[in-house]
Amino acid sequence: MKKFKVGVIGATGMVGQRFVKLTENHPWFELAVVAASSRSAGKTYEEAVGGRWFMDGPIPQGTKKLTVMNAETDIAKIAEAVDFVFSAVDMKKEEIKALEEAYAKAECPVVSNNSAHRWTPDVPMVVPELNPGHIAVIDSQRKRLGTRRGFIAVKSNCSIQSYVPALHPLKDEFGLSKILVCTYQAISGAGKTFETWPEMVDNVIPYIGGEEEKSEREPMKIWGRVANGVIVPAEAPLITAQCIRVPASDGHMAAVFASFDKKPALEDIKARWASFKGRAQELKLPSAPKQFLHYFEEENRPQTKLDRMLENGMAIAIGRLRPDTQYDIKFVCLSHNTLRGAAGGGVLMAELLCAEGYIQ
Repeated sequence: MKKFKVGVIGATGMVGQRFVKLTENHPWFELAVVAASSRSAGKTYEEAVGGRWFMDGPIPQGTKKLTVMNAETDIAKIAEAVDFVFSAVDMKKEEIKALEEAYAKAECPVVSNNSAHRWTPDVPMVVPELNPGHIAVIDSQRKRLGTRRGFIAVKSNCSIQSYVPALHPLKDEFGLSKILVCTYQAISGAGKTFETWPEMVDNVIPYIGGEEEKSEREPMKIWGRVANGVIVPAEAPLITAQCIRVPASDGHMAAVFASFDKKPALEDIKARWASFKGRAQELKLPSAPKQFLHYFEEENRPQTKLDRMLENGMAIAIGRLRPDTQYDIKFVCLSHNTLRGAAGGGVLMAELLCAEGYIQ
């Protein structure tokens, strides 16, 4: 695989920093451009980040002295300098839509962590292990945009990364009919730390704006199908969600209740989790976990602090599978929200797009 030159737009924010860190020493990707708002443009990356570097370990040595470009006005220059960009900008949704489309029309593929294009019908929203076939819709998107190379692909919301992968291997065989999920989401999902959000210490907030709607709708697109140049969302199962902010630095946990058309035995469920592999594992993508779904038999696992970094934060931890009195089964699951759920999921999707020839 050749080395791809990569840009990060929105590079100074928490997810942008994670993209910067994940491209350090990546076997396929070389970070060539960092871009942000006009406030940071013209400064070195080290100056622009200032005292707001949130990652473990120092700023990568090769990135410190890169001059931050203007993500909005330097589009043509950035497009010429890179093979594709990761998008993690913090702007209004309509502004993000327009900006990402401008990059795509400049023949620069966009792998986006943002939600702005998740419901654009010909933009694939991909979890590489679950719906890799959706990237075929890029051909239709390019026709609409009038591009040869440029396109937009998005990753799904971090809140669904724990429970949708756990349900996916059960869906076709047993027919999911209804799902209730309660998520317990870390503060880094809001781009915060305990230093910047002291109100979250010793606190729980029972509301995260827009999160419940995303948790209920986005699985329908992931479980949908490509038809007539667009992705047609699935109509089932029915999902209801409640999303709660909890005082954890990283890691989104979910309590899941599910019913099926054909109720599976608990041992069959565990066997399917243990054997499940997706396209990312078949291709042996650099960021793919070897074992995507890990089941813990211990009653007190998974735990956020112990298990969020499972397989470099890219695997899903599951536990407490048992029958329920109202639904067929219930279990808990955990994913790292800024790795699997955000930048890491974006890097894995970019690897899939490169391996399948959509980024060249």
